[in-house]
Amino acid sequence: MFKYKIVDTRDVETAGIFKGRKREDVEQYLNSLGAEGWELVNVDFRELEGGLEFAGIMKKAI
Repeated sequence: MFKYKIVDTRDVETAGIFKGRKREDVEQYLNSLGAEGWELVNVDFRELEGGLEFAGIMKKAI
């Protein structure tokens, strides 16, 4: 059995409200979820000027 979680760019903390999310910010966020047992199973990822946008589905065994 699995538990699912939808994640996106808004979930990633940044250095400030007007600064875009950087690749490192997204990687750190996803690594923290991985450490909690979540696995990224699907993602829509776009790199835009000055930042990144993504939406994904995570799953975790329960």
